[in-house]
Amino acid sequence: MEPGNAGTMEHAQVEGTVSAVLFCNEENGYTVLRLECDGGDEITAVGYMPSVAPGEALELEGSWGRHPSYGEQFKAEIVVRRMPVGEKAVFEYLASGVIKGVRMGLARQIVDLFGADALTVIEQEPERLCEIRGVSAKRARAIGEAFREQLGMRRLAGFLSEHRLPLATAMPLYKRFGDLAVDVVRDEPYLLADRALDIPFAQVDALAIELGVAGDDPQRVEAALIFELDHNADNGHVFLPENKLLSATAALIGVEGDCLTQGLDTLVERGEVVREDIAGVTACYPAGLYGAECYVAMRMGEMCRTQIVPPAGLDRLIDAIQREQGIAYAQQQRIAVEIAASRQVMLLTGGPGTGKTTSLRGVLALFDTLGLETALAAPTGRAAKRMGETCGAEALTIHRLLETKLDPYTGQLAFTKNQDDPLEVDAVIVDETSMVDVSLMAALLAALQADCRLVLVGDPDQLPSVGPGNVLDHLIRSGVVPAVSLTEIFRQARESAIVMNAHGVDRGLVPDLKNTGKDFFYLGRRDAARTVDTIVELCQTRLPKNMGIPPEQIQVLSPTRKRGAGTATLNRALQEALNPPAGDKGERAFGPYIFREGDRVMQVKNNYDLFWEDPSTGAKDLGVFNGDIGTVLEVDAGGVTVSFDGRLVSYPPEMLGELEPAYAVTVHKAQGSEYRAVILALSDVPPSLLARGVLYTAITRARELFILVGSGELMAQMVANDRQTRRYSALRTRLLRETGQEGWSS
Repeated sequence: MEPGNAGTMEHAQVEGTVSAVLFCNEENGYTVLRLECDGGDEITAVGYMPSVAPGEALELEGSWGRHPSYGEQFKAEIVVRRMPVGEKAVFEYLASGVIKGVRMGLARQIVDLFGADALTVIEQEPERLCEIRGVSAKRARAIGEAFREQLGMRRLAGFLSEHRLPLATAMPLYKRFGDLAVDVVRDEPYLLADRALDIPFAQVDALAIELGVAGDDPQRVEAALIFELDHNADNGHVFLPENKLLSATAALIGVEGDCLTQGLDTLVERGEVVREDIAGVTACYPAGLYGAECYVAMRMGEMCRTQIVPPAGLDRLIDAIQREQGIAYAQQQRIAVEIAASRQVMLLTGGPGTGKTTSLRGVLALFDTLGLETALAAPTGRAAKRMGETCGAEALTIHRLLETKLDPYTGQLAFTKNQDDPLEVDAVIVDETSMVDVSLMAALLAALQADCRLVLVGDPDQLPSVGPGNVLDHLIRSGVVPAVSLTEIFRQARESAIVMNAHGVDRGLVPDLKNTGKDFFYLGRRDAARTVDTIVELCQTRLPKNMGIPPEQIQVLSPTRKRGAGTATLNRALQEALNPPAGDKGERAFGPYIFREGDRVMQVKNNYDLFWEDPSTGAKDLGVFNGDIGTVLEVDAGGVTVSFDGRLVSYPPEMLGELEPAYAVTVHKAQGSEYRAVILALSDVPPSLLARGVLYTAITRARELFILVGSGELMAQMVANDRQTRRYSALRTRLLRETGQEGWSS
């Protein structure tokens, strides 16, 4: 096989015999091997090939690529495996150690005795291995069982390749179903639609139809209904109205009539879906989200009803805290501290410059004075770090506070801290609460002891959580949770055009782009290409040279990933300008990206199994989370090492899909973070993202400098569009039911 077109993404095929396995990840089957092709050429092939061993014959379909350090590689997407044929190949296979209990010496004896039929003997008549001196009946049975396990994995991988399904799913499927995996999938193909496997529903559906599943088969209808609920949960909905669920499912699979309502009835009977009339609609919930919403309402209702006797001499305590902090609280700030002394739960909300941080410090100081053990938490690593810096105390992500873990078999998220093992603290303060979805809020509440206090801090005008629900908004609008809304913009903040323009945008006022002040600038550009060029110039030379802001303290934002001024285009241009290739920099290509030493990167999914350590403190733990931004420190044969604020994480090659360049990120991904300087690219934006909340969130990410590059007309459209995308959730209604109150506010 001549890799003459290496470097292209054209589809190709190669055949050969495995000569060596260079690397294999035992957890997911990702493998790097040498393949001896017909004609004697050797190539390097990479892909998901669990339990492959020297001597096997492979037929691979995929594409050629060039690794920056290791040269030509063939990326296998479809793998057809054939057992070794002939004594030499059989010996190499057995001697590789792929079968537990067989090493080189025993491999030689087996082949000398049984020749080319050795593998057939091991599979079908393992007791004959006892003919070899030193092999007991027990050991012979164990070798036979180990080989049959290998055959089961091979059969599964072959089945997936035959149907062009992702080979990465082979290992998790085999762990779950063992040797029966292929039979289980043939009988129930829609098991592959499990979200943990990450296979597109259309692909699973095509397999099922190919296997003979009828269009109106109950398992197809039920799987489609579940998919629609899960898909819409990813879009923020906790439930779907029954009529919308049925119509969306009908459009998805092209089936109408009684089979849809019967399928829904069956799911309700099995408890996978909960159907309830609430808020004037017949709501259909995934069971997990129904439980989360009900639990949040129940627990918050209990906490709202709980009155705490304030400490004697509260006014004197607050006065003493003010003197210690060298500040005099404004009226609403003082009220916030007073409420924290007398209520189990409270909301503290406000926009930039309204004194949320001062109020938060006051509440924390009060809790310390009362001898309460307080935990500080935020949804993201960057938000937690900023909270810790402003409060002068350690803050953790909510996931880390709850000690996140992942069930390796089900792929479901779980927390060590829960009702059975609650947090050993007296109070919890959560910042950036607008980012907390209903499932995470339920998990947090479940981990609080019965008398634990809770303070939720946030800006209600920011974008809602990525996950389902709009928790902070519903808690505020219910009117039953003790709440303080900070509205006064303090004098120092009024001197900032960033702060004043953010509040103006929130009220529907378009910033005066001719008089933007010393920290808010507008650079009009007519098209996406000029927008990108200007942003590169700002990051590379103008801001570092003229304002003393280095590139690593500048964050470029865009409302969109795609199009001419989306994050994909911006990242390519910024990487080339800020971190070009060099002989002393390691780099590795993966998918559409090149990861190079010195690059800024972002983790794009929660991974609870990634190990990290902090060399400066000796701390070690598991878990890297969606939105964490770090810097590539090293690229070598083993993968990529990234520093997340001093926490070092090693990514093996097969896990690089969890990283993306982060010179530019979407506004949604920037939630919870604050940067010294922010540049917003505003050109060629999809209409659905021209929303006031997107612009407000982008502006409020900037601490010292905000620059809008692009179209002032698009900005005006964003300011004018205050329509909120409706999210189906009944948390507010449930909370009102739980409390039976007219409302509570300061």
